[in-house]
Amino acid sequence: MSDQPSAISHQPAIAIIDYGMGNLRSVQNALAKVGARAEIARDVNRIEAAAGVVLPGVGAFGACMDNLRTYQLIDPIKRVIARGTPFLGICLGMQLLFDESEEFGPVPGLGILPGRVVKFTSDSDLKIPHIGWNQIRKTQNVPHLAGVDDGAFVYFVHSYYVVPADPALTATSTDYGVTFASAIARDNLFASQYHPEKSQAVGQVILRNFSALVAAQNAGDSPSISHQPSAISHKPKAPC
Repeated sequence: MSDQPSAISHQPAIAIIDYGMGNLRSVQNALAKVGARAEIARDVNRIEAAAGVVLPGVGAFGACMDNLRTYQLIDPIKRVIARGTPFLGICLGMQLLFDESEEFGPVPGLGILPGRVVKFTSDSDLKIPHIGWNQIRKTQNVPHLAGVDDGAFVYFVHSYYVVPADPALTATSTDYGVTFASAIARDNLFASQYHPEKSQAVGQVILRNFSALVAAQNAGDSPSISHQPSAISHKPKAPC
């Protein structure tokens, strides 16, 4: 075995917040595949010292907020976003950023972004939860989506969606009985309702872009991001 350090070991650390819920290992593995060094962290000091932060999430909105309080993670999340640390929210991790959710509620969220989380209505033939591949339409030109085609397919698993109070926050939109904000972006913050770690090649592009932004900010440089189209506009096979 070589004693030479891997390229990943030289990358700035990305903290994946562990609050007892979420698909942490799959997010960590997906980041590793694009050359990022990601660590699962619950310790406040490690999270605040990280060069980038990821808030994943699977489960009930209220239970996730309870866990964030229990582990005293709410203020650290607000601080890293306020100081400009690159931040990625995934699925419920996107919803938690907003004011409140109607899931078993209303239940207050982190209140970092204005808006609320509502449930898909059942007055259509569409199945709820919304599970599987669906297309995104780009509504903002943000570096996280560089190289992602307009109309690309990504993977969703959710029953609730975000309604931002400010439509300008929307980075991608998706149609599922209603047109909803499937990703939002503001300054250093990007969050998606879809799962980049399950979205195969398109997801890898998004995670690689996020990793490049983290590395560039850590080095004080401009990010090295490919703006070539991903050429992935067909519906992929189901993720493993």
